[in-house]
Amino acid sequence: MKTLRTFPLARTTAVLALAITLALAGCGGGQPPEGQAAETAATGPDGKPVEKKAPAVPVEVARVTKQVISASYSGTASLEAPAEAQVVAKSSGVVLQVLVEEGDQVRAGQVLARIDPDRARLEMERSRATVRKLENNFRRAQELLASKLVSAESVEQIRFDLESAKASYDLAQLELSHTNIVAPISGVVAQRMVKVGNLVALNAPAFRVVDISQLEGVLNVPERELATLRPGMPLRMVVDAVPGQVFEGKVDRISPVVDSGSGTFRVVCAFEGGGTLRPGMFGRIEVVYDERVDALTMPRVALLEDEGEPAVFVVRESKAVRVPVELGYVNGEVAEVRSGLVEGDDVVTAGKVAIRDGSEVEIINPASPEASTETAVAQVAVE
Repeated sequence: MKTLRTFPLARTTAVLALAITLALAGCGGGQPPEGQAAETAATGPDGKPVEKKAPAVPVEVARVTKQVISASYSGTASLEAPAEAQVVAKSSGVVLQVLVEEGDQVRAGQVLARIDPDRARLEMERSRATVRKLENNFRRAQELLASKLVSAESVEQIRFDLESAKASYDLAQLELSHTNIVAPISGVVAQRMVKVGNLVALNAPAFRVVDISQLEGVLNVPERELATLRPGMPLRMVVDAVPGQVFEGKVDRISPVVDSGSGTFRVVCAFEGGGTLRPGMFGRIEVVYDERVDALTMPRVALLEDEGEPAVFVVRESKAVRVPVELGYVNGEVAEVRSGLVEGDDVVTAGKVAIRDGSEVEIINPASPEASTETAVAQVAVE
């Protein structure tokens, strides 16, 4: 008779647990769980968590320096010659001589051209003869009046006729002098409108003479600048015809009234002529009404473009620090700093949009004080 052997229940349970464990180990391929792997990557050798470090942002900087800065009003104007004369023929006739050409320097009273004087000379000779005749008649009448052979009224009539004849003679002399066309002012012949052999009518234009020793430009300035501008203030001007050269001048006079239609007033700027400057040139004029010699300045491009108070990013210990600033004068690409910065600070000029307060930065153009000063001075001079 066969007998059946039985296993205890506890042993059966242990065998099943071991089988399940081996099966799970075979399916996992020996890899640790996902959570365990992430935890290992985020910790250092000592088991402490390690923070990821963001890369430094490349930026360009400029040095805050001290230099001269000025407050000014800028405008445009065409240069004009205040002394200009249209020379006309005061007598009619045929032009016999033209003594000057365009571009010649002339002085006041110089003869520019001559008109045929024959007719005017004959008129003068006739008037002279009439005067001599009446002078003899008046002398004879005075002798007869002394002898009481003529009346006093007759002598007075002859005297009146003599005075009228003398006036006619003076007029004839004046007409003869008008056959010479003369310059009324000193200057340069800008235009010649007559030729030899032409018949010139009375009061017809013959020449145009311009005095270019002094030139003027008129600015129409908004009324808000009326209190800041005054005669004698210095000017700087650049013209398109002479690039790279700055011309000095001054405010000559200011209109005392404001135009109600445009809200502007006239400012007449005077410049020395006779050299490179010519009438008709177009100039950009800057009226300097205040100047600070030792002002703390920075490039205007360093200012942040967000709303609110003005601020800049300053690089300190390889980090960008946002610093509020108080501005003074702003002249072109240069801004004056009244407070917030000190001389020698490096302000970020390029790369501002990629950084925040406290960001790590890398300077790719180490600022040079000499280079910053030269650039800023040149910008102020040209603006």
